[in-house]
Amino acid sequence: MNLNKLKKLTGDASFRNFYRVKKNILVHCVKNKKSNLLEYDAINKILIKKNILAPRLISQNYKNNYIEIEDFGDLTVFKKFQKKSINKKIYYKKIINLLISIKNIKTKYQKTFLKTNYKVPDYSLKKLLDESNLFLDWYLPKYVKRGKSRILKIKFNKIFKKLLNNIYYKNKVFVHRDFHISNLMITKKGLGLIDSQDAVYGNIAYDLASLIDDVRFKTDIKTKKYIFDEFIKKNKQLNLKKFKNDFEILSVLRNLKIIGIFTRLSERDKKNKYLKLIPHAWELIDYRTLNNPIFKDLNYLLSKNFDRKIRKSYEN
Repeated sequence: MNLNKLKKLTGDASFRNFYRVKKNILVHCVKNKKSNLLEYDAINKILIKKNILAPRLISQNYKNNYIEIEDFGDLTVFKKFQKKSINKKIYYKKIINLLISIKNIKTKYQKTFLKTNYKVPDYSLKKLLDESNLFLDWYLPKYVKRGKSRILKIKFNKIFKKLLNNIYYKNKVFVHRDFHISNLMITKKGLGLIDSQDAVYGNIAYDLASLIDDVRFKTDIKTKKYIFDEFIKKNKQLNLKKFKNDFEILSVLRNLKIIGIFTRLSERDKKNKYLKLIPHAWELIDYRTLNNPIFKDLNYLLSKNFDRKIRKSYEN
């Protein structure tokens, strides 16, 4: 297949390229293709079995680095929200219902299209720590001299570990891991879910934190509270204090990770368009940390080493 003759679509932060072929989407990937093609479809199959709208596999040519999947169109919830007249609460209610359905998934094993067995991994504390450390590996060295950065990494790492050890809810629910309105498609059949290849079994608060504290889309405090409260209403078994604790820790560490990832995308992959989102990530971190004593040590190190000028450096 000659990819040069196909219509290339706007890509994401992964190593995949997307093309529209008639009424389907061709996903091409050479690097990390096991995760981005094989495991992506396995996760989609798990979602579909639970009546969650995810792209169905049309055909596969894994040997030549591509699969063909169902086309959900181009209208994401993110695009829909650009219109000022939209009643966002109606959509957020639907999104919360979808999130509840995801949390009710119990399947851990799925046959791939190559007839191999895929197991959805657990979101271990080590994995969460490694992801948080992306901030230290990529962003911190840009603003801190090498000698000092080595010492700072040790200090930050100790704080990250302490925060993660203070999490209450363990790896018991299905976590999409990138659950935000840019990955939710509006289709005739309802809300479709894409970009699911990194799904894990993890903390019940993680996907909600991705949705509410979305680095790509700014929401006011009132909206954040509304979404949070809607989720709690449908999960009355949760201990509110413990859940909020986990939510805030995971939100902060996730946005530090995102700052690291966006810096890596620029430095390593020459994808600079994500840098403009970093100032908002800092705002989200501040919002969650400044009035919560559990983040006292983290706040001290962040404020001492990353001043307002640094945090705003990529702002338009």
